[in-house]
Amino acid sequence: MGSSENSHEKVSNKGKKLHDFLILCGLLSSLLYVFMNIFVASQWKGYNSVSQTVSELSAIGAPTNALWNYLGIGYTLMVTAFGYGIMRSAFANYHLKLLGKLIVAYGLLGVLWVFAPMHLREDIAAGKGNLSDTMHIAMAVIAVSIMFAIVAIGASSFGKSFKFYSVVSIVIFLVFGTLTGIEGANIDKGLPTPMIGVWERINIGVFLAWVAVLSIILLQRNKRIYQPIEKINEKTGRTDVLKRPERKVQF
Repeated sequence: MGSSENSHEKVSNKGKKLHDFLILCGLLSSLLYVFMNIFVASQWKGYNSVSQTVSELSAIGAPTNALWNYLGIGYTLMVTAFGYGIMRSAFANYHLKLLGKLIVAYGLLGVLWVFAPMHLREDIAAGKGNLSDTMHIAMAVIAVSIMFAIVAIGASSFGKSFKFYSVVSIVIFLVFGTLTGIEGANIDKGLPTPMIGVWERINIGVFLAWVAVLSIILLQRNKRIYQPIEKINEKTGRTDVLKRPERKVQF
């Protein structure tokens, strides 16, 4: 009997550790993407993070194309794992389960970016762009739409403070997404884009920060769910260990 209980406890602990790791991948994915933006950009002399987009780091002919794509594999795996971890912890929470599925979809979309890189902006301006550039723009629209949906669905999954934080994130997302789009139209024309890198990175940063915060909240939530409740049995005088019921976290 004791051996069976110990075995069950070991399995339970392994499941908890795996689950915590999957959720932690959300925070790690955001940190990795920030690192990619700093490190990969530093490997291209002449690249300007203020006036150039993130996509140009993986553009056809860019010296950082391979490096970005290799590191991007890690980001894709981490985001997908995070989404799967959320689905595992959703239980009967519809919004949380949907949120997990959207994050998995966003993560898997990263696999397709390799097949739809943009050309260098000077090549696009010279008319050398092709279907790959069109696909890149289409994927960007899909990715941004999923990101927007992730934050919107996530807003209704937790308490009022997180909802307010999510709404503020969406507003910033819309403002700087619009600014990015306005300057982005100049790339095809060969015109300057003096602040496009700043606008786009603020936009991306808002999403990365939101994912990191969500990851931390879920880790805290899981800690409370898995932590047992000890209660003294008045009849026997022994301490009973009760399973902690799931509840909506107020953040």
